[in-house]
Amino acid sequence: MLSPPPTSPPPPRGPPTPTPRPPNPRPPNPPRPPRVVKCRLREFRFCFGVELPCPAACPNSCKMDCSLCRPVCNCDFPGAVCQDPRFVGGDGVTFYFHGRKDRDFCLVSDSNLHINAHFIGKRNPKLKRDYTWVQSIGILFNNHKLIVSAKRTSKWDDNVDRLAITVDDKPLELPKAEASTWHAPHATPSFTISRTSKTNSVEVEVADGFRVRATVVPITEHESKVHNYEINTSEDCFAHLELEFKFYNLTDGVDGVLGQTYRSNYVSKAKISSAMPVMGGTEKYMSSDLLSTDCAVSRFGSVGAEISKKKGNESEYSALRCSSGIKGNGIVCKK
Repeated sequence: MLSPPPTSPPPPRGPPTPTPRPPNPRPPNPPRPPRVVKCRLREFRFCFGVELPCPAACPNSCKMDCSLCRPVCNCDFPGAVCQDPRFVGGDGVTFYFHGRKDRDFCLVSDSNLHINAHFIGKRNPKLKRDYTWVQSIGILFNNHKLIVSAKRTSKWDDNVDRLAITVDDKPLELPKAEASTWHAPHATPSFTISRTSKTNSVEVEVADGFRVRATVVPITEHESKVHNYEINTSEDCFAHLELEFKFYNLTDGVDGVLGQTYRSNYVSKAKISSAMPVMGGTEKYMSSDLLSTDCAVSRFGSVGAEISKKKGNESEYSALRCSSGIKGNGIVCKK
């Protein structure tokens, strides 16, 4: 009987063939680093030159309080207009005024000063109002006209200047260097426009009149998600202005969404007890154009005994320092 032929041993096994992994998902965009601010007032010698990042509550819109030697949010002072527009009135009370997208509204109207704001926004079908932000301001004072605007932009870059400035119908180009300043030639009253950072932030100072700081900021992807704005920030980041106003010589007849809060007898119309105190009266503050003075509450050019100057150069509320309350509801102010 024949024996079966010998069988060769099986070939040695190699390492198993690895299963291909699916490609890694695209990592999320890293958060923008907070803006760094510096104390530039030499009289505060222990703080002069100190640089610190903005607080988490306002990573891109803060300023250095040299007396405290710490950064503070721009939106926590009387005269602030920011976010979806959130106002801090001259009386120190915080409120919201939503207005309407693509319309102009009177913020301040006095005998020799008128300030309008152009609102941009997005309709949310789940709400009865628009999401709105201030895209530009038009200021009339004496015989001068000033416009400060945020340019429309898709992808945001802090190093790209998105400010547009027009003085008396002529575009103004400021050098992109911090503290670069333009002086109005032969103007009465004298006024200056200065950069407070290399890009996207300027300050306008009118002698014995007012001061306003305007900063261009975007809606970030994170903000859109948290607040359900449903904005595609890669197409349009809804660049808008955050504003800080300070007034030196208002009359007691001043009006407007913000202006009325500087009257000595003003009583807030917003429901302070609500989670989001909202000021109504959209129609009476509406203007036909950014430089028009035709809103129902206009006081520009008016004269009369009922419009008397306040005592002193500054509002009694100008020295208030405010901060948000619990969960951002309400505001607390201290001298």
